Amino acid sequence: MPNLISRIIEPWYPATAVGLEKGSASVVHLEKGRGSTCTVRRAATVELSESIIRPSFDERNIENPSQLVGILNELATSAGLLRQKRWSLSLPEATTKTLVLTMETQPQSGSELQEVLTWKMERGFGAPLAELSISKERLEKDSQGRDRYLAIATRREVIAEYEGLLDSLGWRTGLILPRHIGESRWLVRNGSSGDALLLSGSQNGFTAVIIRDKHPLIVRTVNCQEPECEDELYRLLLFYRDRRSTDEDGRTGLARLMVVGKGLAHARAQEIVNETTGEHLRPLNANDLGLTLPGRELDFDAIAAPAGLATLSF
Repeated sequence: MPNLISRIIEPWYPATAVGLEKGSASVVHLEKGRGSTCTVRRAATVELSESIIRPSFDERNIENPSQLVGILNELATSAGLLRQKRWSLSLPEATTKTLVLTMETQPQSGSELQEVLTWKMERGFGAPLAELSISKERLEKDSQGRDRYLAIATRREVIAEYEGLLDSLGWRTGLILPRHIGESRWLVRNGSSGDALLLSGSQNGFTAVIIRDKHPLIVRTVNCQEPECEDELYRLLLFYRDRRSTDEDGRTGLARLMVVGKGLAHARAQEIVNETTGEHLRPLNANDLGLTLPGRELDFDAIAAPAGLATLSF
């Protein structure tokens, strides 16, 4: 099974990706442009019955795999991508859990490091580690010099469902990553001074990712009903604002904002972010992020995650 995050020296990453979410599926093929720009050459999206994919970390996700295989076959055919065999896959947000782990003290040995990480992951993921497919990546130290790690987990039986789905289509899987990782690629590729905030909404709430120096600083998934999203976003931003005030490296605060998905109205999210942080930001669109869409009929929100994974091919 491909790791969620790979550190192989010479990895292969396809420029073609599929994105799955409750109520929708999308396929996309990118072509590199000048500098950090790229163009959507082929893409298609389709609405799904909400019963086809039931994203869950703990339970079965796909009730009728053969039905979904048929839908994806038709989707790839409509986009002219049926002959593509190498794909990355953007998983529904609810199928994975992501943690940013901070080491409060410096471990004295590699075995002690593994013990501490294991303890933190067992608490954070809330499941026996033997049942999970986990990938870890070391991040840059925080402002206090402490080591940090990004850990992403999916239950083995859940990820096997999605792997089996692609195998049935004859597709070879390059990367399998949660939705917010694909979407945050756009902020990583277009780095600048200051922090960047991704707000990825869904029917179950939202995931917020704050990027600093091209690495995640905060990753927080909030499960809530739509009327509660605004209050939860306020709480998250207040936490970030308080944390920023304790930084010792003179950070300038939020410089970029990206809002995608359902559950969070772009204009309202912009208002809350600016009101809480004192910034004057607007949500970035596809052009701002260096992506050229083939026409207005293609919704950037629908392809942001798989297209973000496809940029890893460049």
